[in-house]
Amino acid sequence: MAISMTRFTFFAVLICSFAVILGNKMASAQCAGDMQGLMQECARYVQKSGPMIQPSTGCCGVVKNVDLPCVCSHITTEVEGVISMEKAAFISQACGKPLARGAHCGSYVVQGN
Repeated sequence: MAISMTRFTFFAVLICSFAVILGNKMASAQCAGDMQGLMQECARYVQKSGPMIQPSTGCCGVVKNVDLPCVCSHITTEVEGVISMEKAAFISQACGKPLARGAHCGSYVVQGN
């Protein structure tokens, strides 16, 4: 029962994340890269719940080909409601494409680097 509830919660968060981000047509239309691939490959790493974990090779492959500063400039409060911006910054760093220190990603200000 606990496993099926965990899976249900994961998929519910994933679907909500996709709906919110794909609904942000501004980022999809204006930013270079595969936005759908970004969500498909990386959604599990940026969920608000759970620890920061190293992203997969597939996630990093997409991250390296997306205009992250552009995407960050289109992050809405709705997106921030389902995605941890701190984890998103961690993923970009872990994939070798760090966001600049002091850059804004939604309302989150990138630390470190």
